[in-house]
Amino acid sequence: MNANLFDVPLQTFSVNGVRIAARIQGEGPPLLLLHGHPQTHVIWHRVWPALTRTHTCIAADLRGYGDSEKPVASSGHAAHSKREMARDMADLMMMLGHDQFDVLAHDRGARVAHRLALDHATRVRRMMLLDIAPTLDMYEGTTRAFAQAYFHWFWLIQRAPIPETMIEHDPAFYVRSVMGSRPGGLALFAEQALTEYERCARLPGWATGICEDYRASATIDLEHDRDGRAQGERLRMPVQVFWGERGAVGQNFDVLALWRAIADDVSGGALPGAHYLAEEIPDLIVEKAQQLFNSK
Repeated sequence: MNANLFDVPLQTFSVNGVRIAARIQGEGPPLLLLHGHPQTHVIWHRVWPALTRTHTCIAADLRGYGDSEKPVASSGHAAHSKREMARDMADLMMMLGHDQFDVLAHDRGARVAHRLALDHATRVRRMMLLDIAPTLDMYEGTTRAFAQAYFHWFWLIQRAPIPETMIEHDPAFYVRSVMGSRPGGLALFAEQALTEYERCARLPGWATGICEDYRASATIDLEHDRDGRAQGERLRMPVQVFWGERGAVGQNFDVLALWRAIADDVSGGALPGAHYLAEEIPDLIVEKAQQLFNSK
């Protein structure tokens, strides 16, 4: 089996009213992989060879990102809510014949995975989240240090078309600036992957997609989270959470405590990286993933 992610054909599936792009390869139980900002499913290319030996891996682009469809902005940002993004993935996995599956997700994709595991709780068996704390807690616990480290959270949510216009002026500059500003800089990334992130950033509608993603997280997603917590909503499946010891999330939040407040079975800890863990320390991410997803 050729385990080079870049050689796997990109497929497109019509689900939940949008077209979702994904690559699929491997043998064994299904594992859904979800990427973060400002990237695509290509973030998994360094863990792909090992994971596809034990799992059927489905690496998808979130709506608004990569080669997936980019819906126009909607009233209240509902079209880019994590609830809709989660429904995309639930429908995709059902279309592929996977009633139950595991999830490995990073950054924005991990926020989608969180909502997926709440709204479709019987379908997510186990979940590994990389470098996030719950969205509601991060907004409510924002400090100057966090706002400075995650400035894009507060810039991308500004009224359209201010951030969109600036991003569209030079999308590759935006990608390189965001990714290169983290510890380790751009040297962490394979040139083929970086080229792919830049290509997708130039696609029509990408700037709108990413801004609406963040606007939704600051509005309708918080409403969904608050309503759910008021109703006693919790994650019931095993959840592992890892974050980079050199990254802003662990430096600004008590990550495990926040997840344990809303989930029954949480483990994890800091890893020797910053933010882009699947590309920085792929062997360690594979080790942790195999331990979780191969357990009985």
